[in-house]
Amino acid sequence: MKKFKSKMIIICFLMPALFLLVAFILYPVCNTMYLSLCKWNGIYGSPVEFVAFKNYIQVLKDNFFWKSLLNSIFFMIGGFFILMPLSFGLALIITSKLKGKKFFKTAYFMPMMLSTTAVGLMWVYLLNPSYGAVNQFLETLGLEGYMHDWLSTPGLNIWCVILVNEWMAAGYNMLIFAAGLVSIPNEIYEAAEIDGCTGWKKIKHISIPLCKDSFKIFSVLCITGCLRTFDLIWAMTKGGPNHTSEVPASLLYNEAFSYKAFGKSSAIGVLLLIIGITLSLILNRKLKKED
Repeated sequence: MKKFKSKMIIICFLMPALFLLVAFILYPVCNTMYLSLCKWNGIYGSPVEFVAFKNYIQVLKDNFFWKSLLNSIFFMIGGFFILMPLSFGLALIITSKLKGKKFFKTAYFMPMMLSTTAVGLMWVYLLNPSYGAVNQFLETLGLEGYMHDWLSTPGLNIWCVILVNEWMAAGYNMLIFAAGLVSIPNEIYEAAEIDGCTGWKKIKHISIPLCKDSFKIFSVLCITGCLRTFDLIWAMTKGGPNHTSEVPASLLYNEAFSYKAFGKSSAIGVLLLIIGITLSLILNRKLKKED
């Protein structure tokens, strides 16, 4: 009887969480999978026509979809080659014995506290070709040849958004690496200094290897975050001009709410889910083997 009561108490505590899980995650995912096999304009009461895998075929034949995936890969490249060393370097600063590190900790984290839309609009004005501060600064230095319409030039606009994203996300990822650095016992560093391991050697042979879990967390968050990037792109370029800065999430949004192709947009969402889960599993397995 006591075991039955204990189980009932456990179930009662789990029910709210299970309800939220089913209502806000499992049901939307299953409904999206079903809609990806149908043709629907998104209007309540309108017919839902079952078309099997026609939406997936259209998506996979769409050059804009592959272009958007390429832009997501650019985001991942920026994440691993710009954001990761930048965040780790900032983490080394705030966990060191440097004076005023509390100020640096607040300053580095400040962009993350701002609204993404506000940050996007701020950089839109800074990068404006006519009166933006960036072009004005270049003109003052006599570098008129380097002045561009930063957000309208194909190939350049996506990297402008990527750099803004790294600037904004550096503070959050800094804390991830800082948590790993703080967990390393000081005795290890002291023993290394006695053996003559100082400066960069100490970071290379102690800090980086013992922060492997932090790098793993960063990698998973970076891949999944780059695949679902939307808000900053939408605030700065809306995927334009001519889809040159499109990412899968903005393409999904346009297909659903601009062209009323909810079936095709659902297919894009399912493909993103599959790609994200696959990459996360591969990454986790690779890092686990290295351990």
